Amino acid sequence: MLTAFTCDNGTLQRIAEPSGDALRGATWIDLVSPTMDEVRSVEAATGLEVSTRDELSEIETSSRLAAENGELYLSMPLIGHGDSALVPVGFVLSSDRLLTIRFADSAVFELFADRKPGVAPGCLTAAHIFVGLLEAIVDRQADALEQTRADLDAISRRIFRAGAPDKRNQEDRLLRETLAAIGRAGEFISDVHDSHHGAGRIVAFVQASAHDRLPPDLLPRLKTLRQDILSLNDFSGHLNNKVQFLLDATLGFINIAQSHIIKVLAVVGTVGVPPTLIASIYGMNFEAMPELHFAWGYPMALGLIVLSAVIPLLWFRRRGWL
Repeated sequence: MLTAFTCDNGTLQRIAEPSGDALRGATWIDLVSPTMDEVRSVEAATGLEVSTRDELSEIETSSRLAAENGELYLSMPLIGHGDSALVPVGFVLSSDRLLTIRFADSAVFELFADRKPGVAPGCLTAAHIFVGLLEAIVDRQADALEQTRADLDAISRRIFRAGAPDKRNQEDRLLRETLAAIGRAGEFISDVHDSHHGAGRIVAFVQASAHDRLPPDLLPRLKTLRQDILSLNDFSGHLNNKVQFLLDATLGFINIAQSHIIKVLAVVGTVGVPPTLIASIYGMNFEAMPELHFAWGYPMALGLIVLSAVIPLLWFRRRGWL
């Protein structure tokens, strides 16, 4: 899908029919999973190269950050819409135009394109749009990290709450759900960290390579953006530590539950030994057994079996093992 915008009085205006002539006058061109026809149309109208998904997915710095003929070719991983899967997004910034290439829907781009005038810094140049997009990405992911922190706090309260489930199957289900929730939170935090790392490299590269070409009012915003990214990286590190703590706590509770099961099995096995021994003795068919013709022998044997099972149970309960 191809969407193009122009800057009109500091606001973005969507181009209804992005033809070749319209693309040449566009300030921002947004490509979402573009077709070959759209790629050729944009390249012919702007003279800019549209990178493929494989090219944007490269992890080395030389592939993600490059300057050619006064144009900046940048890429970073971005969290896709609706889940935490990372997808590459590319930026091509020239003196008069911004080109973005992405391969998944993104609420950040959609909200930025549809924002109302006065909500955020105005659309003056392509560089202003570029910096505004980076600010929107970082702000959106900061909100996501805050929501993740709230989710982890809820998990923590659930793990360490005073009351425990009445039934064993409820406890097992709770522990499984908790492990799954912690795993999802850890994966999301890792993806956000990767995205922030990519954004931080882009900001540092733009500051170093295009410092003299950027509008003066963008330089303080880039500096602030870089500081925000560093603080969010520290925050994501704190959340990672909390995820590890909650994971260790959950695994500890699982070990306690397993130890309880093993203890119950040990008690059952111990309680069953004396009755089995008595039954084995009186189950032997020797003619010279003293109790063989004893009239109360059968009730006596049953009583001994019951007594030999009750005494260990009482002893275990007194020791607090049951």
